[in-house]
Amino acid sequence: MAGAYDEMGGTDGQLRSQYEVVQAWLDDTPPDLLELKRREADALFRRIGITFAVYTEGGDPERLIPFDMIPRVLDATEWASLRRGLEQRVKALNAFIGDIYNGQEILRAGRVPERLILTNPQFRPEMMGFQPPQGVYTHVAGIDMVRTGPNDFYVLEDNCRTPSGVSYMLENREVMMRLFPDLFRRAHVAPVAHYPEELFETLRSVAPPRCRGEPRIALLTPGIYNSAYYEHSFLADEMGIELVEAADLVVEDNVCYMRTTRGLTRLDVLYRRIDDDYLDPLVFRPDSMLGVPGLMHAYRAGNLTLANAPGAGIADDKAVYCHVPEMIRFYLGEEPILRNVPTWECAKPDDLKYVIEHLAELVVKVVHGSGGYGMLVGPHASTAEREAFAARIKARPADYIAQPTLALSTVPTFVDAGVAPRHVDLRPFVLVGQEVRLVPGGLTRVALKEGSLVVNSSQGGGTKDTWVLEEMD
Repeated sequence: MAGAYDEMGGTDGQLRSQYEVVQAWLDDTPPDLLELKRREADALFRRIGITFAVYTEGGDPERLIPFDMIPRVLDATEWASLRRGLEQRVKALNAFIGDIYNGQEILRAGRVPERLILTNPQFRPEMMGFQPPQGVYTHVAGIDMVRTGPNDFYVLEDNCRTPSGVSYMLENREVMMRLFPDLFRRAHVAPVAHYPEELFETLRSVAPPRCRGEPRIALLTPGIYNSAYYEHSFLADEMGIELVEAADLVVEDNVCYMRTTRGLTRLDVLYRRIDDDYLDPLVFRPDSMLGVPGLMHAYRAGNLTLANAPGAGIADDKAVYCHVPEMIRFYLGEEPILRNVPTWECAKPDDLKYVIEHLAELVVKVVHGSGGYGMLVGPHASTAEREAFAARIKARPADYIAQPTLALSTVPTFVDAGVAPRHVDLRPFVLVGQEVRLVPGGLTRVALKEGSLVVNSSQGGGTKDTWVLEEMD
């Protein structure tokens, strides 16, 4: 996109200092060797089994997520600012979720419209009047961010339910270190390999108060057909905890047990990677074969911690997102460090009118959507596509929000024609327990098609290693 900020060359085309090592590496590495290393990386990912399931395109749903070898680099100052903003934002989001289910002060104060919450499909009345251990609802948050200038970072959306992608962040780093050890010796890159340890300590810190001794933790997966199953098994293995499915668990007398060859073993913390609807057939969808009957009773009885908490998805809503800056002011008494992307809510008549009139300039998203589905990128859509989408918006305006088409920053990417700029976003992972924990960087997703702004893996995007350079004394 014309005018996009080049993270390597800056605004004046001069090489930015944090990319000096990368540029020297590219200068010293022949293109045929880069191509050989790319094929090596693909072979490594296939051997490890890092795939992402796409069930909407026919053929084999298991796809290898494209990996780009040229890292995206942030310096220590940039990361320090992002870290402060991420910690602030996730603290406010947790306070908001807790308030929605206990008191609803922000609604009574008129700072967030009731209609966005009480009729929202992600609002769970079953959570009313209940506070989880440490008052934490979102233990693992993935905050999607974009950049448009040297100091212009924006939050694109919040993922507070079951954010995925951290395994790709970790494996990207592992593969880069294996393929280019000399490059890492020259650079001073902050490590990320300790994320599983940080996640384990976060889960450990939110065990139920009545837990005695070392808490027993497991990861609940929907099973091998889930698109993120690789990540579930990877994280369970890295943390040294059991990976379980519904059939492995049973609830008796409001206590959750895991079936083992030695009999039933009590569980204290369940890192669940199953959506709310399928979690407990006695409370949510009665036809769910993925959940555990009685799980919510064990949770509400204080015998089990569920991470993330049921109902945390209320903060994922793209219309609720508009009000996060106000949440920060309301709960923390602070001004937001990180900015939202300007957003029009189609449920508001004036906003709807503007969106319909400027559809060719905007990105329109489904309020409850994810994965890049159900969205319209106005500048890249045909007249017929825009007209059809306008009809959908008019029919159900509350289902849509719109944002300007941002000139997302670009980073150098190895493509068929050589090295070329491609648009990227960033998903840092924020862990919340007794304390807030972040590993430096996050998952950089890259739109591999020239000019494309859609970075989602399910829509043909790829990933990069994200470097945060450590400060040198």
